[in-house]
Amino acid sequence: MRLFAAIYPPAVAVADLTARLKGLRVAAACHARLADPANLHLTLAFLGEVPDVRLPDVKHALASAARTARSPLLRLAGGGRFGQGRSTVLWVDVRGEADALDALGALARSIRAELREAGLPCDGKPFRPHLTIARPGDRVPEADLRSDVHTLHDYAGPQWAAGELLLVRSHLGGTPRYTRVAAWALAAGR
Repeated sequence: MRLFAAIYPPAVAVADLTARLKGLRVAAACHARLADPANLHLTLAFLGEVPDVRLPDVKHALASAARTARSPLLRLAGGGRFGQGRSTVLWVDVRGEADALDALGALARSIRAELREAGLPCDGKPFRPHLTIARPGDRVPEADLRSDVHTLHDYAGPQWAAGELLLVRSHLGGTPRYTRVAAWALAAGR
């Protein structure tokens, strides 16, 4: 099964962001894939394919990381793009006070360390907190992408507490589908 560890923003943050996304040019473009609001998440660690028999080990690693983590106060704000041409992705930034971003980074590092210690797969990419909001690829004119990035630059959503770490299964196909496998509460700020 294909797995990742994530934090999902609450409904109020998703609704606020979704309202802003409706004004983006990419939202009106043919064949540009906007993320389903129900799937918006902040990936802390991507495991990729993990044999079913290792699921208890994954759960143990994430439970260990969550035990020492605290719930950071975050907000979705700003944004930008990754990639060029067919691999272009629009994203929204995840922001917070310095201590909140430190706590978020510490959680991502702890998850990855626990996974590595258990001999489980984990991506080696540097942690860059963001939510992918669209995959326009090369189906949207460059001027429209620049306009959308400019629009995102001024966006600032409501503040929210990241209260739970989730283990999520990704189902590949034409329309990505995610299933929540397990969840662990993050302690209120300590």
